[in-house]
Amino acid sequence: MDLQPIVLDPMGTDIQGESARIRERGAVALVELPGGVRAWSVTDYTVLQSLLADPRVSKDPRQHWTAFMNGEVTEEWPLLPWVAVDNMFTAYGADHRRLRKLVAPAFTHRRTVAMRERVEAITAELLDKLAATPAGTAVDLREGYCYPVPIQVISELMGVPEDRNPRLRKCVDGFFDGSLSPEEAQANYVEMYGLVSEIVALKRETPGDDIISVLIATRDDDGSRLTEKELVDTLMLVINAGHETTVNLLDQAIFTLLTHPERLAEVRAGALAWTDVVEETLRLEAPVAHLPLRYAVEDIDIEGFRIPKGEAILASYAGANRDPKIHGPNADEFDPHRTTKDKHLAFGHGAHHCIGAPLARLEATIALPALFDRFPNLSLAQDPATLAPVVSFISNGHAKLPVRLGTE
Repeated sequence: MDLQPIVLDPMGTDIQGESARIRERGAVALVELPGGVRAWSVTDYTVLQSLLADPRVSKDPRQHWTAFMNGEVTEEWPLLPWVAVDNMFTAYGADHRRLRKLVAPAFTHRRTVAMRERVEAITAELLDKLAATPAGTAVDLREGYCYPVPIQVISELMGVPEDRNPRLRKCVDGFFDGSLSPEEAQANYVEMYGLVSEIVALKRETPGDDIISVLIATRDDDGSRLTEKELVDTLMLVINAGHETTVNLLDQAIFTLLTHPERLAEVRAGALAWTDVVEETLRLEAPVAHLPLRYAVEDIDIEGFRIPKGEAILASYAGANRDPKIHGPNADEFDPHRTTKDKHLAFGHGAHHCIGAPLARLEATIALPALFDRFPNLSLAQDPATLAPVVSFISNGHAKLPVRLGTE
């Protein structure tokens, strides 16, 4: 194994090319994160799936990350908010099961299904706004459609007052921005924590039929409930994970269909299902390219590699989802007909599988056909090769998605 780490580009300039280079090193490879922190990147699908479900792998740095426990990872580390929160994202074992059980009532199948009409209404309103664009004018679909669909959905689900949405958006964007300095990242976290705490206080005074109210009221079998910090940190997780991933899913699906007109023709003709497009997009362009972090509870020997106890593990979904051993030599191509399209880890796996995955799929299978039905002559307004990525090695999307609606 090559122990000279691959230094990850925090700007995410070439996520897929970088992921391929990491995968060339083997199933497990040493990488360097921003701030000089090292981790073992896993890009082999089978190995990563196994590790995600392995009880010897933790997400709690306070118990299981040697560098964190020794004080080597300080408040100046720009990715600290990804690992130092106190919610089910970073919990391990019995603590994680307790938190997941307390959070689960807010994400029931009933609550998700009940959002269908609202998602349809939200997309219709946004499409009406887009339709008012002067003929021939390019519009940024990421800003005008991909972003507002999920942020409005998650805000309504949570019961976030509309006047808090602009501040919330700024904080969420900062959470994924790889260009922020350590001071800026910390300030952004503090601002978001304060904002969410404000919203929680409002909901305590005026509860409703929303996620925040449910989480405030939910108690465990023994009468315990989420602590204030667990509650706020859990809501920050829901907000960040509940919209950025769906923004990227919509962005990448639209981009991919517009650059593969033969596939778009198939889905319009009914030869392809929108669910197939969504799953293949999740596989080909994982909305979260790399997810910090997990830790080895003990020495882990797997596929001829050893991850030493106490060291960090990076779930590299972008690389694992294109594993040629699973998807064949054309793993880098968009093919919604492939039989392995569902074999992806875009929403994680095991105990930490994304609790909001059904909602993301619901939003995508409503928003995508609605867009292409409304604007059948939709086209990119810029050479696809020149579109800049989101500035992040975590978030996998385009900074802008300029299109012409074809209404002229």
